[in-house]
Parts: sequence; C-alpha cells; structure tokens
Amino acid sequence: MSSARGGIVDTKAWQELKSHVGEISKLHLKDLLGDKARCESMMKEYDGIALDFSRQRATQDTFQKLFQLAKEMKLKDKIDRMFGGDHINSTEDRPVLHVALRAPREALIACDGKNVVPEVWEVLDKMKDFSNRVREGQWLGATGKPLTDVVAIGIGGSFLGPLFVHTAMQTEPGCARLAKGRRLLFLSNVDPIDAAFTLKGLSQETTLVVIVSKTFTTVETMLNARTMRTWITSTLGPAAVAKHMVAVSTNLKLVKEFGIDPANAFAFWDWVGGRYSVCSAVGVLPLALQYGFANVNEFLEGASSIDSHFRVAPFERNLPVLLGLISVWNVSFLGCPARAILPYSQALQKFAPHIQQLSMESNGKGVSIDGTPLPYETGEIDFGEPGTNGQHSFYQLIHQGRIIPCDFVGIIKSQQPMYLSGEPVSNHDELMCNFFAQADALAYGKTPDELRAEGVPDSLVPHKTFTGNRPSLSLLLPNLTPYTIGQLLAIYEHRIAVQGFIWGINSFDQWGVELGKSLAGKVRNQMHLWRTKGKVVEGFNYSTTTLLNRYLKGKAQIYSASYGVFPSEVIRKN
Repeated sequence: MSSARGGIVDTKAWQELKSHVGEISKLHLKDLLGDKARCESMMKEYDGIALDFSRQRATQDTFQKLFQLAKEMKLKDKIDRMFGGDHINSTEDRPVLHVALRAPREALIACDGKNVVPEVWEVLDKMKDFSNRVREGQWLGATGKPLTDVVAIGIGGSFLGPLFVHTAMQTEPGCARLAKGRRLLFLSNVDPIDAAFTLKGLSQETTLVVIVSKTFTTVETMLNARTMRTWITSTLGPAAVAKHMVAVSTNLKLVKEFGIDPANAFAFWDWVGGRYSVCSAVGVLPLALQYGFANVNEFLEGASSIDSHFRVAPFERNLPVLLGLISVWNVSFLGCPARAILPYSQALQKFAPHIQQLSMESNGKGVSIDGTPLPYETGEIDFGEPGTNGQHSFYQLIHQGRIIPCDFVGIIKSQQPMYLSGEPVSNHDELMCNFFAQADALAYGKTPDELRAEGVPDSLVPHKTFTGNRPSLSLLLPNLTPYTIGQLLAIYEHRIAVQGFIWGINSFDQWGVELGKSLAGKVRNQMHLWRTKGKVVEGFNYSTTTLLNRYLKGKAQIYSASYGVFPSEVIRKN
C-alpha cells in the first residue's frame, strides 16, 4: 500500500477532486437524475446483482477523476498483491488471503511460495465429513443421543459473520428444510446473561459446542468455553467433553489440555483475519452442522464469484471498486461521517452489525500504513436496520438532519412470499414499495412551494420541507439464497479493502482494540487480589478507583461463601 506521506493528498487526482467538490455543490440530485445518459452510466450488473448509484452526488466526470485517483494510488497493483499472497498486512507481517477460503479446488493461490488451496480443501473436506456424521446420527453424544443443538462460542468476527449468514439462511426454504429439528446458537458475550439466554431450553445430552479461538487463549471465549464445559460435565461427567465439544483452532496442545481430541480441531490460518473469517472453519463448521455442507458450499461459491469479478473486471464495471470509490468520495471529499446500511429484508437483520465491525475495525485508522498521521478523514460510522423498521427509528435524521449516505439492499423474490386476497400488493411488494420510494425521497426532497401548493399552513412549511440532495445507492439481488448471501458478503469485504487501498492505510490490522483489553487485565488482577487477599485497590486514577471499590463492595456478599456460583437453572449443581 502507498502511504499518505508525499502521497495521496499531493496527487493530481486528489487535488482535482478537491476542486471538483465546488462544482458538485452547485448541483442538485433532482437535476442530475433528469440526465438519462448519466443515470444509464451509473447502473451496473454482475452475476444477477444490479447496482444503481445514480443517486450519488456525482457526475460522470466525478468518476473519471476517482478512476484516476485509483490509478495513481496503484489500486490494481494492490488488488493483485492481495490475491498474490504478498504480506500486505505489514504491521503483522501477514498475507491477506480470505479469498483462498472460497477458491475452487483446482485454483492456485500462493502464500510464501506454497499453494494454500489444497490445505483449505483438506479442512473443508474434513468439515463436510464431520458435519455429515453429526447430522446423520453417526456421531452421537455421550449417552447415545443425536446432537441436534450446536452452540458456537466466539467473539468479534468469530461471531458476527457467522451470525449474519445464519440469520440470512434460516428462512430460506431449502436451508430451513435441512435445518428442521436442529438449532444453532451463538455464545459471544462474556456477560453471564448471554450464557443464560443461550442455554435456556438446551439439554447437555443433545448439545455440541464449537469453540472458536485461533490461539485458544482469547479471554472471553475461553471463559465461556469453560462455562460450557462445566455445564456439560455437571450432568454427563468429564469424559463427555470429547463427544460434546470440538474446536476451531491451531493450538492443538491447548485443545488437548482442554479435553478435546485434537483430531476434532479444525484449522484456519494466520492469513485469515477474524472479521474476514466467516468463510473459514469459523463459519463453515457451525453453518454446515445446521444447514448441511452443500448449502454452505453454495455460499462459498457465491463469494468466489465476486472474488473473480473483483480481481479481473475493469474498474468502470467492478462493483466492489465502484462502491469503494463512492465511499472515498463521500467521506474524504463530501465530508459525510457515516453510512446507513438499509437491507429491505428481515433475513438480513444481522448484516449491518457484521459490516459495522468489518468496516470500522478495518478502516477506523488515524495513520497511514507507514505510521504517518493522516491529513484527511477515513472510515465511516456504520449503522443500520432492516426496512421498514428503520423508517420508524432513525430515518427522521437521514431525511431532515445530517447528511448520511445510504445503502439500500433489496431482494426481488422473497424467501417467504405472502399475498392476502383482496390486498392491492403482496406483503413483500409493500416492503419493496418503500425500498424504491425512500431513495427518491432522499434525492428529491420536497420544496416549500410544493407544500404551499398542497395547502400546508405557512407555520408548518419549514417543518415539512425536505431539502433532498441526500445520496444513496441501491443493490438489488434476484433472491436471497446461500449463493447471493455469499455474493453480498464478498462485495462488502472487497469494497472496504478498496477504501483502505485508496486511503493508504492498513485495513487488515486492528491495534485499536488492544489497549482496552490490556487494561482490563490490570483490573482483573486487582479484583482477584481484593477478593482473595483483601488487597487495597491501587494503581488507578481517582475516578476508576472510586467506581471499582463501589463495584467490589456491592458484590462482596455474592463471593463471601465460595466460588463455583452458577444460576441454578443454568448449571445443575451436584
């Protein structure tokens, strides 16, 4: 990646784009949308997915300047280096090869001189075999019962990505049919309430636990893993761990010490970042246990389709590149601080939370890849909610408050169509009426003259005026199947990478999450010393010391008798 030092802000393209903002500020979207040739040039399609970005505050000239910026920032070279296995994550000295996780079996993707695709397929084949045995009742629990419930323990990317895909698949008819009689649950938060919610209604005899931790040392994940182990052994005994718990990890020593047979550990690699890991064993194993490997393989094929498109398509027709350049334009030139992700499908209710982590952890950086402070804004505050729920939540701000570019994601064929006799449109049609209307409402707005012509009192005109000229884009998918879910995921993964490549930052490290975790270790040590040895809390500022003492004294009675305290309805006491 190029750095900011003597780089992007000094390029001719960057300077031209800065000057170009003045031209764009004089234009309104209602006028831009009247230019048919412009609109046609801003509608692209690939493999069934349509992208319409004609409601961006941009002209054809804007995109020519953005393409020139991409050229000057060597975007094509950076994409090729990623696919080529170069160590583009320089701060951790790692390649970035999540694309290898969904590559065809015959593909060649090299990492440090070695083709990694055979290793990937070795793990995929192992997961296919294991998931089939569990689903077909060949792998049974300690008491001989089939394992019909799966609890996947992980946090961050080991949770949000798989949860998004699971939620999107569970109402797809083919997936739902294969998941009948099975449950997939996720335990991520170390808050014991999450464990209580997850375990409610589960039986130890029919539950399989998947522990996701590359190093098998992640604090929150391993505490939850020990909690689940206690839950299982409290009823079934220690020997049951080998039948009821498996691991997604590379630390076979710790896996074995935990009580899991290393043969039941599924590997992934250092070149897979956590937030990019849903296509690895992190997501594939629990999803295959729930929906069957064939459905998960279809999901991988959808992602792979976008990988190929991203790698070879000209920038003018490249969906992830276009989306990434749009975000760079909105953030760094138009000064938009946020992006709303608005899927008009309830099945995509966990899409925005996953993209929130994927985007903000990747591009929430303040320095270039060589450590130089950035003289421009990067990253967006991502948030979202499925339509039409979001319309009754935060659309007020989007329409009449701050300018927030919106991503509308729509589906042509509903997973669960309904059409009531006598209704003018189906339930899904009603949903999609809003999908089409909201984008135009943001673009056109409503003027005071239009309001007065409708007889609106002068006192209310200012309150009912919509300025419009608020940018959005629309993605329209033919349906929501494992294949298109994979496509959608890969589009956003690569879009976010494009933004980082242009900004000259490292989108694949996350040092910002480390400081709080290390300070939590200091607090943890103080808590333990206070409870076990009565040691005075020290080493913190006045505020933290005061609150920490209040917390410890407020919980003193809970710990006064003994450790090993569990909610009786969660952990059965012997």
